[in-house]
Amino acid sequence: MKKLSIVFIFLFSTLACQDDLTELNTDPKSATEVPAVTLFSNAQKNLTDIMTSTSVNDNVFRLLAQHWTTTTYTDEPRYDLNTRNIPQTFWNTLYVSVLRDLKEARTILEADESVVDEALKQNQLAQIEIMEVYAWQVLVNTFGDIPYTEALDYTIPSPKYDDASTVYNDLLTRLDAAIALLDESANSFGTGDLIYGGDIASWVKFANSLKLKMAMVIADVDAAKAQTLAEQAAPNVFTSNDDNAIFQYLPAPPNTNPIWVDLVQSGRQDFIVANTLVNRMNALGDPRLPFYFTPINGAYVGGTYGTSNNYTLFSKPAEEIIDPEFRGVLLDYAEVEFLLAEATERGFNVGGTAIEHYNAAVTASILDWGGTAIDAATYLLKPEVNYLTSGATFREKIGQQKWIALYNRGWDAWTEWRRLDSPQLQAPADAFVASVPVRFTYPVLEQTLNPTNYAQAVSAIGQDVLTNKLWWDVR
Repeated sequence: MKKLSIVFIFLFSTLACQDDLTELNTDPKSATEVPAVTLFSNAQKNLTDIMTSTSVNDNVFRLLAQHWTTTTYTDEPRYDLNTRNIPQTFWNTLYVSVLRDLKEARTILEADESVVDEALKQNQLAQIEIMEVYAWQVLVNTFGDIPYTEALDYTIPSPKYDDASTVYNDLLTRLDAAIALLDESANSFGTGDLIYGGDIASWVKFANSLKLKMAMVIADVDAAKAQTLAEQAAPNVFTSNDDNAIFQYLPAPPNTNPIWVDLVQSGRQDFIVANTLVNRMNALGDPRLPFYFTPINGAYVGGTYGTSNNYTLFSKPAEEIIDPEFRGVLLDYAEVEFLLAEATERGFNVGGTAIEHYNAAVTASILDWGGTAIDAATYLLKPEVNYLTSGATFREKIGQQKWIALYNRGWDAWTEWRRLDSPQLQAPADAFVASVPVRFTYPVLEQTLNPTNYAQAVSAIGQDVLTNKLWWDVR
């Protein structure tokens, strides 16, 4: 009893000496304010992770593009996206883990009076804005009408949905404003920028390349605006593979390549490459085959898309792709050259010829994956690849090679297939819908937590189904 009394007296005396008892609940090792640069870096990683992931809970775009297929579980390549509520995860990651972090980074930066270098602050705000535009265009080009003007506002728990084309045009305006802020003579986020290490000259090229990409998305519905934007962007886009927007993953978790996490660390054998892609590349004698896939008895063999397949009998993603340090790519030079080839075919004044840009695109892709200039030159001489003989229209010519070049970038491959309608992809015979999906349905939680605005959005687009085309998909 005497010992207990001594302990009680000591504890009471200690507490009585505290000026503020609430300090006992404060963790001195935990930051109370997160720097803007940390939020910016985190958003870059989360964005690259969700675009790179191959988890069927997060990202099934490699399946939608028919680059990969599955072994035992075939729901996703047969387009059942609701059992696992894949749209919900993709939606939440972009809104919560990317856009919210970027918005908060901007708020902190704008309020930070310690940053006296105005050019520095403007560069940082521009970088944040460009990343926001990138994330928003992914959302609007996946779902269509989305919460935008009222999104990310804690005072509005049930945000309205905005018209997709209106959102898209606003994003283009925001991107132009961000480009105008960039000052190559000033500093930026420095090493906190996990894509370009703070190199503003690279950000100028990235932003203009994104502008070109977004311009071409609307080329079938607003050719005049697409032409204006493409011609403005063209002089300042990527000019080599050195410009590629790459996120370099690290050898140890939690900063490893998400494909390694999904395919190696998990120990699962769910994915093989699809016959749709492998058969076409085999027919073309494509030099990227050994960089894309593993051989089976010296050959590259794809599993039948949308059916059960024996894991041991078919090619898998190449060893480099499943390495923990393999890169994530948000935008690359090959894609830009394909866009310029298309712009030229549409009569836009972006310099060069369609053939020159097409050849540059194919060559850039082959070199980037590890092939040689001789490989590329030989490949481009083949009648099925040569721009003059490979297809009846620019959509066929560019679409086929772009689909091949965008391997391992499932969302972009799916989006460009939707735009160019090439190559011809067919849904499996027993698919849950009759054709390859052209959008994601809205998350189930939107129906329960935001029912009024969800109903209005569905009414505006017609039906909340996978086969309902977006506003720019008019062919």
